[in-house]
Amino acid sequence: ITGAVKALRRKTTGTGRMRYLRNVPRRFKTNFREGKFSFSTFLVMAIRMITSRLSHSSSSSLAFLLQGRNSRVATTAALRYTTAAPAIAQDPIKPSVNVEYTKLFINGQFVDSTSGKTFPTLDPRTGEVIAHVAEGDVEDINRAVVAARNAFDEGPWPKMSAYERSKVLFRIADLIEKHNDEIATLETWDSGKLYQQVATIEIPMIVRVLRYYAGWADKIHGLTVSADGPYHVQTLHEPIGVVGQIIPWNFPLLMFAWKIGPALACGNTVVLKTAEQTPLSALYVSKLLQEAGLPEGVVNVISGFGPTAGAALCSHMDVDKLAFTGSTDTGNTIMSLAANSNLKPVTLELGGKSPFVVCEDADVDQAVELAHFALFFNQGQCCCAGSRTYVHNSIYDEFVEKAKARALKRAVGDPFESGNEQGPQISSEQFEKVLKYIRSGVESGATLETGGDRLGTRGYYIKPTVFSNVKDDMLIATDEIFGPVQSILKFKDHDEVIRRANATKYGLAAGVFTKNIDTANTFMRALRVGTIWINCFDIFDAAIPFGGYKMSGQGREKGQYSLKQYLQVKAVVTSLKNPAWLQVKIICMLFCIMSLVMSCFESSVMSLVK
Repeated sequence: ITGAVKALRRKTTGTGRMRYLRNVPRRFKTNFREGKFSFSTFLVMAIRMITSRLSHSSSSSLAFLLQGRNSRVATTAALRYTTAAPAIAQDPIKPSVNVEYTKLFINGQFVDSTSGKTFPTLDPRTGEVIAHVAEGDVEDINRAVVAARNAFDEGPWPKMSAYERSKVLFRIADLIEKHNDEIATLETWDSGKLYQQVATIEIPMIVRVLRYYAGWADKIHGLTVSADGPYHVQTLHEPIGVVGQIIPWNFPLLMFAWKIGPALACGNTVVLKTAEQTPLSALYVSKLLQEAGLPEGVVNVISGFGPTAGAALCSHMDVDKLAFTGSTDTGNTIMSLAANSNLKPVTLELGGKSPFVVCEDADVDQAVELAHFALFFNQGQCCCAGSRTYVHNSIYDEFVEKAKARALKRAVGDPFESGNEQGPQISSEQFEKVLKYIRSGVESGATLETGGDRLGTRGYYIKPTVFSNVKDDMLIATDEIFGPVQSILKFKDHDEVIRRANATKYGLAAGVFTKNIDTANTFMRALRVGTIWINCFDIFDAAIPFGGYKMSGQGREKGQYSLKQYLQVKAVVTSLKNPAWLQVKIICMLFCIMSLVMSCFESSVMSLVK
């Protein structure tokens, strides 16, 4: 309360200050006197009210309150959990943008769905409707595919110079960068992701990815191949055609960029389906595609549901390639639809249950912080989250205690509020799924160190949860939870933990924390995953390929490797028996003979002279 009052005195003066200080006891004194909550709860609620009021006049008020000594931060964070409901009870911050784009984007135009149906997209902070969005289905997918096919077969995009395509991609990146605030606000509102995370990390990464592939556009080329016989052989790398892409809800616009960047750089056209939970940011960016000068029909964006729009896209006979990010079960379905239609190739980035291995030589404090980030980032809604934390038995107890303390300090609340580290889960379905897994962990005998329940009474907030004494066969150790649930397992030696880490159907990513380079190299080779982070985690760059082993997917996204997913290789063999080639060949032979004769003649003359 002292920190709050000091902040109050700095922010207000005179009658304003007195009004705030008087309102604290007036608002709560009745409930306090009647014994409805304790004195400590009274203090916390007072702090919450003061902070809320200050935030209306200063966006940095919460950050100001959290500055200072670590003890005060820890106390504030701990109190947040002892009074769960008041922590989220204040009214959510109202976003500063209007939702303007809710229709399907087909052939360069925003249009209603053929059926006229719409569906609501919800605010995860409250469960309330943000907007009603056009519901695309089979007929709308057909319209979009026709537009994309015409744009590929007859339009300018695949035929224009690679340099011109790169300029369009650069303009798209520039416009996204220009509209950072609006896009970040829509993304946060629609998905519950932290605003600061979207605005300062994800959108700059989106811009970087698009510029990276803009730079690649005019560097895609084939090879000249040496072959036996009188033939000239070359390979051409050509765009594959109409590409169907389906993006997830956990990183909607980032996956939008990962998908369209390489596809457009290679000269393809696209039909992209958004996740039904998060359509708003992709529809907004569709407007920017127009402004950047992208020809009509090159990118078409459909909002809709998987069983209708998604299935129609995957089984469409005029779609030449698919790319999907999502669950392993859905990936299996997509593979079947692709095979049963026209055998279209498929890129899949699917689920994971990534091990994070903390070796015996690790700095425990640093390892705890990194393991915490590896799991809890983005509300735990990451396909590559380090959701199996393996800790050497010599440091296990210390690690568990510190992991518990770190989880208790994690600030959970409105994702628009500066200083919060965790927002709500995406939807009521995901919220209930996570809570079900938490109950399963308790029932199976794991030790619940902290968390384990919802936070507040409104929205889809879950307390950061830590389990210890987890066994490999427990559901919380085998299944992809996709939520803020850390499972800490114990191991004795490296061979054992390598075997256990690999004993899963997934193979997306892994983390290893050690000071020993030989240990790092051993794990690097032994773990069967697509990405291994050594003493770091979730390091993404436009140039770093990403994808999984086993049932975590096939193909790679980002980097040079992603381009290969969107190109066909054509071999061109030209016979050298063609008269034009023979004429050149004869001239070359005559020239060689004449050179040889002249050389011999010169040698003879020199001999006679001597």
